[in-house]
Amino acid sequence: MTVTKPIRSEQVIQFGEGGFLRGFVDWMLQILNEQTSFDGSVVVVQPLPQGLCDTLQAQDCVYTHIMRGLQNGVPAVESKRVDVISRTIKPYDDYEAYLRLADNPTFRFVVSNTTEAGIVYEAGDKLTDAPHHTFPAKVTALLYRRYRNGMHGFVFLPCELIDKNGETLKACILRYAADWQLEQGFIDWVEKENTFCNTLVDRIVTGYPKDETFDLEYVDHMLNTSELFHLWVVEGPRYILEELPFDKTELNVLFTEDLEAYRTRKVRILNGAHTSMIPYAMLRGLETVKDCMEDEEMSAFVRGCVFEEIIPTLDLPREELFAYANDVFERFNNPYIKHFCASISLNSVSKFKVRVLPSLLEYIKRTGKMPARLIKSLYMLIAFYKKGTPTDSEDVVTFMKEKTIPEILSHTAFWDTDLSFLCDEVLKYAD
Repeated sequence: MTVTKPIRSEQVIQFGEGGFLRGFVDWMLQILNEQTSFDGSVVVVQPLPQGLCDTLQAQDCVYTHIMRGLQNGVPAVESKRVDVISRTIKPYDDYEAYLRLADNPTFRFVVSNTTEAGIVYEAGDKLTDAPHHTFPAKVTALLYRRYRNGMHGFVFLPCELIDKNGETLKACILRYAADWQLEQGFIDWVEKENTFCNTLVDRIVTGYPKDETFDLEYVDHMLNTSELFHLWVVEGPRYILEELPFDKTELNVLFTEDLEAYRTRKVRILNGAHTSMIPYAMLRGLETVKDCMEDEEMSAFVRGCVFEEIIPTLDLPREELFAYANDVFERFNNPYIKHFCASISLNSVSKFKVRVLPSLLEYIKRTGKMPARLIKSLYMLIAFYKKGTPTDSEDVVTFMKEKTIPEILSHTAFWDTDLSFLCDEVLKYAD
């Protein structure tokens, strides 16, 4: 395609070329370039042997991102051409080109999305590998070259969906440094000259629209789609905003000294709403999240769970919690996203323990009362495993099918606590 692309200084190294980073970080950096003095570009590193970098490079790393959803209940579609990526690097094809990224003094930030399993330590990686197997080992080698150059370090903004993603990445890097017997000076440089931020990302990116056509000015094999909603919470020093001035835009990027309250809000409200309603919904024959929102009984149930029994257990300002919850339900109603209940139902027992049970127990602790809807959701979870179509490990499914409700509630291996005291309340919903 023929597109005039601005030439900007390369400031961001990005591990990952998939739809999420292109529809989240790169889209944000595009807006940052348009609305502030940032004027930076991204070099994308393909972290695996196979990927999309050849396709991206073939169209000069330019693509269109389309966002669709509801705004105040009205369907809305927004589109933006993204030209923030300057080039791509494939370490498995040209490892030296990858290492040369460490020689460029304009690079300041490293972003990544290498899946939940990406930030991991494996003992087999060696400094002499070209390239290394794990993402943290690749980063360690890059950092070591930069250290040997006598240059400044990076600000790391990982987007992997794991708790304390920045701290975990740093721990892996230091472990490789120890394994490879790198000098203390390098270890000190990693500690003092680099900033590892924990982050929380929130946006459903639906990727290439395979069954749809859009009228664009060019053929776009990297066309990307997402919902309208976006949120990036960064646990890091606010001086980063002097270099990445998100505060000069309307982007929903928050800097905080403590990410945990926002992580808890997302897990309890968004994920908790899903998990509290899905077994119930599937027993009633509902197929998608939007079906749930259009079903009067199910919609009333899950809204009651969130606004009356989950939000009272959280410590952020009430107005902020209500605003987030209203955004969640508008997202659930998105007519452009078909989110199947069956896909959300995977491993529902373990999800309930993490996403719903803490709200249930905290409600009892704070009010001295029983949260009727959350307890009903616990009963529906058990009924789903007994009478529905659960997708879980064979031992979990077998246990849930064969054991009585009292035996299930007292099974601490599932809940990390004995829930026998809830037995009478749960049994109220039995047939």
